[in-house]
Amino acid sequence: MKVEAHGLIYDATANRPPHERIAFFTGLLPMSSGTILSSKQLGTSKHGADSTIRLHRSHDGGNTWHDTGARFPREIDGVPGSYAAGEMVEIERGKLMMFTTWFDRSEPERPLFDPVTEGVLHDKQLCAVSTDEGSTWSKWQEIPRQGLKGCAMCGPPVRWSDGTIGFVFESFKEYDDPTPGRHGAWMLISRDGGRTFPTLFKVAQHPEHRLYYWDQRLFALPKPGEFLAMFWTHDLKDKRDLNVHFRVGSIDEPEGESAKVVPTSIQGQIAAPLVLDDGRWLAFVVDRNQPPTMKLWVSRDQGRSWPEQLVVYNHDEQAKLSQGSTNIDFKQYWEDMGKWSFGHPSIRLLDRNHALVSHYGGTPDTMSAHWARVNLD
Repeated sequence: MKVEAHGLIYDATANRPPHERIAFFTGLLPMSSGTILSSKQLGTSKHGADSTIRLHRSHDGGNTWHDTGARFPREIDGVPGSYAAGEMVEIERGKLMMFTTWFDRSEPERPLFDPVTEGVLHDKQLCAVSTDEGSTWSKWQEIPRQGLKGCAMCGPPVRWSDGTIGFVFESFKEYDDPTPGRHGAWMLISRDGGRTFPTLFKVAQHPEHRLYYWDQRLFALPKPGEFLAMFWTHDLKDKRDLNVHFRVGSIDEPEGESAKVVPTSIQGQIAAPLVLDDGRWLAFVVDRNQPPTMKLWVSRDQGRSWPEQLVVYNHDEQAKLSQGSTNIDFKQYWEDMGKWSFGHPSIRLLDRNHALVSHYGGTPDTMSAHWARVNLD
C-alpha cells in the first residue's frame, strides 16, 4: 500500500472568520454517480455552541473540493442548538440520507459535557433527505431514541444490499442527571428506506459497565444484516485506554445474544473499518501516542493479527493536554478531547484498488479537513 495523493478538503487557515476555523468530525460518501461528498462540523471550537454542518463535493476522485452551498439553521422549534456533524448514506441511486445529532444550546455557556455530573447536553437525533447530491435537503425528521438518553451519533450509517439501513449512535446520560453513567453502543434499524427506525439493536455494552466502547464505526458485510464494528475502548476502573476492540455480528441475531467484543493489537482510539473483496480487513486509526499519527492497519486473518501498517498522516500536537495514556482522570480527559487538534478517521472504497480517507488536523486555533487517496495493491 502507499499514499498516492493527499490534500485539504477544507482549509481553515484561508482567512476564515472565527466561526469557520475549526473543522471537525469529518465524513465521506462516494456516490454511485462518481461524485464524492465530504461532511464536517464547523464552528469556533470543537462541539462549540455555534457548530454547524458544512458539505463539500468532489467530481475528480477527491483531488479538488467545492462547497455545496447547503446551510443548516441551528434553531429547532424555536430553540438554538448546535450540530455534531452530518453522516450520509445513499439509500437508492441519487437519493441521500443524512443523520446528525442536535444539541440544545439554549444555555450557550454550558459545555457539551458537564464536568460535575459527567452528563451530556439534551439532544435530538435527526435525519434529512437530498435528491440533488447534497445541494439542498428536506426538513429534519426526528428519530425516536427508544428511551435512551445522552445520545450522540458516532460515525457513518450503514446500508446493506437488501436496503436495510442502520443509524449508528451511542448513549450515556443527560447533563443534569446525578446517577452513574451507563455507556452503550447502538443501532436503530430501518427496513422501509429510512422512513421509520422502529428497531433498537445493541452493538456493544460491557455487562459490568467497566469498559466503554466509544465512537463505534461499522462496516456492512456482504450478507444482509452482518457487520464489522470497531471501538475506541476505555477501561474506567484502570483509568486507561485499551487497544482497539472489534466485534462481528448480525442485526438478526437472537434477542440478548451478542458476540464477544475482541481486542486487537492496535494501539489507538477511533478506528474506521473497511473490508475488501480479497478478504483483507483495513482499519484507519487515530493514535495519540508519540509520535501522533493516523495509520492504516491491515489484517489478513479476520482481525486476529495486524502485521501491516501505513502512516497516512503525522501530527504535531500543540494543544496543552493534561492527561496521558494511563492514570486518566475521566473528567479531565473529556476536557482534553475538546483540545485535541487531529483525529476522527473516515475511510471509503473508491474502486477495487483505491480507498479514500479523511480526518481533521491542524493547530488549536485552526483545524482543517484532510483527505488522502491510498493505493491498496
